Amino acid sequence: MTSMLSHAIRNLPASSAWAPRLLARSLSCSSQLQAAAVQPKSKKTLAKSGVKNIVVVEGVRIPFLQSGTTYADLMPHDLARAALQGLLNRTSVPRDVVDYIVYGTVIQEVKTSNVAREAALGAGFSDKTPAHTVTMACISSNQAMTTGVGMIAAGQCDVVVAGGVELMSDVPIRHSRKMRKTMLTLNRAKTLGQKLSLISKIRPDYFAPELPAVAEFSTSETMGHSADRLAAAFAVSRLEQDEYALRSHTLAKKAQDGGLLLDVVPFKVPGKETVTKDNGIRPSSIEQMGKLKPAFVKPFGTVTAANSSFLTDGASAILLMSEEKALAMGYKPKAYLRDFVYVSQDPKDQLLLGPTYATPKVLEKAGLTMADIDVFEFHEAFAGQILANLKAMDSDWFAQNYMGRKSKVGAPPLEKFNTWGGSLSLGHPFGATGCRLVITAAHRLKKEGGQYGLVAACAAGGQGHAMIVELYPQ
Repeated sequence: MTSMLSHAIRNLPASSAWAPRLLARSLSCSSQLQAAAVQPKSKKTLAKSGVKNIVVVEGVRIPFLQSGTTYADLMPHDLARAALQGLLNRTSVPRDVVDYIVYGTVIQEVKTSNVAREAALGAGFSDKTPAHTVTMACISSNQAMTTGVGMIAAGQCDVVVAGGVELMSDVPIRHSRKMRKTMLTLNRAKTLGQKLSLISKIRPDYFAPELPAVAEFSTSETMGHSADRLAAAFAVSRLEQDEYALRSHTLAKKAQDGGLLLDVVPFKVPGKETVTKDNGIRPSSIEQMGKLKPAFVKPFGTVTAANSSFLTDGASAILLMSEEKALAMGYKPKAYLRDFVYVSQDPKDQLLLGPTYATPKVLEKAGLTMADIDVFEFHEAFAGQILANLKAMDSDWFAQNYMGRKSKVGAPPLEKFNTWGGSLSLGHPFGATGCRLVITAAHRLKKEGGQYGLVAACAAGGQGHAMIVELYPQ
């Protein structure tokens, strides 16, 4: 497919036409967005007859930190509990009003496999409040949110808390399968002779641990390697990727300094300081970034540590209600959650193209076009992945030959795209990012005077998600 996709550049915008201006355009736009919020344009509402309106009352996250830093000695449920407590503190919602809790996570701690339940109990929710955990790679908290949406829409619940958590500082490391098998057999041995016989069969290679890898089970390829191949297929240069990554960090720093990251709540880490902000935002320079060596495809790859998202610890939580319930409780919602879709495609050659496939589907489902969208929040796994998706979305050739569509959907304009930074700079706790995307879209809509936001993300397994967020009337 790589050779075939290379032909797509015939119908893609030339790199030189926009990449050198990428940073300048974004920053000039960002400065304009610091002005006071303007009233949203008047557009039709996406409410549907006979369908409940489901709203976002509030969303929070503890600061996203690089793995191996301040959260290193904690467990995943500690982070999730902190996010839940932050949500409770900000909203003052009574715990007994919450009907259900759903959390997403990717790399599970075996001691707390249902991390939603453990976090809920730790945050003081009643033991009568059900909670379950979902996993769908990098769109796990997206799945948690839409699970909550489904529960409310079906009339099973009025109030659902959804969220996500990931702790990359302490991932499960297993004994080798040979050693596990021996240890389990040893546990069943009844006599000393049987035990000694089993022990005598242990060889040095049995002690080699099995480390978790950010790789596809079906292809054994790391996500970074896939990103490198995808960037090559769509002719995304190393310079373009570095420029986009620098844009992400620069915009995130501007948003952080400007007090725009309203979803972040402080977290007093036991035995340590109170963490108040993300620690992975580090604007550099093109010159410094250019000195880094390829991280995956060596020596000629273009994906590096500087233009990739970093391993991150963090958690998020979002309060969902039926509109009727929210108003009855005296809340002013932030946004409606409208149509959403999930997509799947080839996990080898199209692993990270979820946004390309999901975006036109969700727009059609909502009866919107790209021109109707005021705010775009896309997950940035890699700069190369983002830029490849933008090129694919702007290619008639790709739409016709791979998506079965008559024409392209078009690429989002950069002045509307991830203008407060993204996963490359803010961090990407796998299970928690989806909630960040949604609440950021809601905050940007209010700040920038828009009405519709589009959230999209790719995920391991060749899957993706997209959702329409509509600003609640101000």
